Amino acid sequence: MRSQLTDYGFDFNKIPLYCDNRSGIALYCNNVQHSRSNHIGIRHHFIREQVEKGVVELYFVTTDYHLADIFTKALPRERFEFLLSRLGMK
Repeated sequence: MRSQLTDYGFDFNKIPLYCDNRSGIALYCNNVQHSRSNHIGIRHHFIREQVEKGVVELYFVTTDYHLADIFTKALPRERFEFLLSRLGMK
């Protein structure tokens, strides 16, 4: 991921990953096994490993400003246009 971002002209010490789930961020950053986190998928373990290695840094963002929603959800027109403008698109 880092090499692809570098190819596009982005240079990061750590790749920022924005998440709107505080519990998810806590699970990724805290390497403690909880009874409720027994069934976490392999992709989540990959993210946890990348956080531990210092490749990825997780940031909390409120749902209102979660730009990935435009790519993953059916949105009302107003919400779509708001997120589109936040991405710098018309």
